[in-house]
Amino acid sequence: MRIGIIGGGAAGFFSAIAAKENYPEAKVVIIEKSKHVLSKVKVSGGGRCNLTNACDPQDLYQAYPRGGRSLKKAFHLFNNKDCVKWFESRGVALVTQDDNCIFPVSQDSQSIIDCFLKECKRLGIEIQKGLAVKSIKPIDEQFELDFDQENVISGTFDRLIVTTGGSPQRKGLEWLEALNHKIENPVPSLFTFNMPDEAVTKLMGIVVEEALVSLPGTKLKSEGPLLITHWGMSGPAILKLSAFGARVLSEKNYDFKMLVNWVNETNYDLVVDELTTIAEAHTNKILANYRPFSLPDRLWMFLLEKGNLPSNKRWGELGKKGINKLLTLLTTDEYAVKGKTTFRDEFVTCGGVSLKSVDMSSMQSKKCKNLYFAGEVLDIDAITGGYNLQAAWSTGFLAGQLK
Repeated sequence: MRIGIIGGGAAGFFSAIAAKENYPEAKVVIIEKSKHVLSKVKVSGGGRCNLTNACDPQDLYQAYPRGGRSLKKAFHLFNNKDCVKWFESRGVALVTQDDNCIFPVSQDSQSIIDCFLKECKRLGIEIQKGLAVKSIKPIDEQFELDFDQENVISGTFDRLIVTTGGSPQRKGLEWLEALNHKIENPVPSLFTFNMPDEAVTKLMGIVVEEALVSLPGTKLKSEGPLLITHWGMSGPAILKLSAFGARVLSEKNYDFKMLVNWVNETNYDLVVDELTTIAEAHTNKILANYRPFSLPDRLWMFLLEKGNLPSNKRWGELGKKGINKLLTLLTTDEYAVKGKTTFRDEFVTCGGVSLKSVDMSSMQSKKCKNLYFAGEVLDIDAITGGYNLQAAWSTGFLAGQLK
């Protein structure tokens, strides 16, 4: 049996190794269009490779704005705990951070790349680089590949696994659409928010550990650390909101209003009670010298200025009107977003081959027998924290069963 893997990324290598271990007599070939394999793994996690997350395996699916529930079968067969065992059994020592992100102890993605290359050499998996597949031609339940170059790989394949990753443009998916697969239009996911007209950017470098961000008029909201940058806002809270709101924000052309709850408290009565208690207990203290909710000093001074509250005003002089103004600043602070910044080397897209075109219990195409999919080429994407790579491992493992 000849098995072709189109795409030399995370899902490609994982499915190739799984296929070869399941069918040791088969010839397995990884076909990569660029001159380098695993290039996205190389830069993932800032070059450290956040390869999965230590969350409860039963909660994995919740990290995926698209495809989470459809991945339950794959996660049942190969989840984050299985991932840890897989790498550790192959000599890659791992470490779990306080935020549950799992990295190689080396803090170097090359450890993961070396592991894959070593496994391919051990198993006799062939790696062909610099070969771009233009189209797939099904012939009697086998496949011929049409390349940009001529006569590079001859003969047919009995099984194909497509693992070409996310495509920023629909054009990059037309060769799969030609096989009658439904394509969900790709749009960016996981991006930071640009705020060119907002003075908050002068606070660049400030991190608020527990903020709540939301989009007025929608149900979209996200919580977690928020980082103020010189171009706007970033951090897990923003990235998560961008992932779950990818299509909505695309439709708005990335021009929208966002609310920040700096204290991550939606019970406004509790916030008012806290502010009132401070005002009564510290009547003579000036606002500048007593920060509520342990807010960063520069952020607190910025909010006072934004609300036209003099920093030398005394807490006891606020009154009900002043308390309500602080409530608004702390819980529904509005900012205008105009544009986004994406991580070009680590881009993640919402969209790809529709899950309606794939049997998610086997990753086999519903349109083309013996053709399988794995990884970001599918309409599957996740928030930050190692979840996108976990989807690559799980779908690659399942596709490699060739069921």
